[in-house]
Amino acid sequence: MSRGEMRRRLALAWWGRVALALAPLFVLNLLFGAGRQPGVLAMPLFIAGLLAMFASLPLFGAYKRALVATEKALDSPQEADAWQALGLCRGRAMWVAALPAWIAAVAIFAGLEGIPLLLLGLSSLVLLYLYRIPRQLG
Repeated sequence: MSRGEMRRRLALAWWGRVALALAPLFVLNLLFGAGRQPGVLAMPLFIAGLLAMFASLPLFGAYKRALVATEKALDSPQEADAWQALGLCRGRAMWVAALPAWIAAVAIFAGLEGIPLLLLGLSSLVLLYLYRIPRQLG
């Protein structure tokens, strides 16, 4: 697989993960979000969503190391393996980056208000943005 094909494949996977991360939040909010009273679990779920952001820190370090290894492997026989390792590392990290939005989707049933839902959704989006493949690579 060529470098350009791999970059396109990873870019398409990124958009898919963004959709998988944010779609449950939007759909559940449209279906069940109106008219709920804040419950006892709303604040603990919001705090859990905030803490979930920090779970991606070790995985982000691994992703950056995989990026550097891929850059070093460009134009060498190990390039295909480096791209594959980068994709696997990035995929694992992106699942964890989606946790705040998924916790927000569950928190809808606890009556979490709109602004905290928006903040958790945006935090996942920002974390996922960190996992875009930089233009300098390739």
